[in-house]
Amino acid sequence: MASEYHRGDMDIHEQQNTFHAFGAFTKWGSLGLAALLLFLTMFFCTDANFITSAGVSVVLLVVGILVLKEKKGGGH
Repeated sequence: MASEYHRGDMDIHEQQNTFHAFGAFTKWGSLGLAALLLFLTMFFCTDANFITSAGVSVVLLVVGILVLKEKKGGGH
């Protein structure tokens, strides 16, 4: 049975897709949680009102999206 194994012959596209999906979920989920945590912290723990807290959170989201989006022609 061990002689039937040939290194590098296995199709790994499903594993690659799962790896990339997990990475994307982690990246975008972390950004969403960071924005939510910033909003809740500013709204409940400071003198900032709802609009200010939401505005700062939206700015964080926009900057995060610009920084984290996939570059054209780059990446894997």
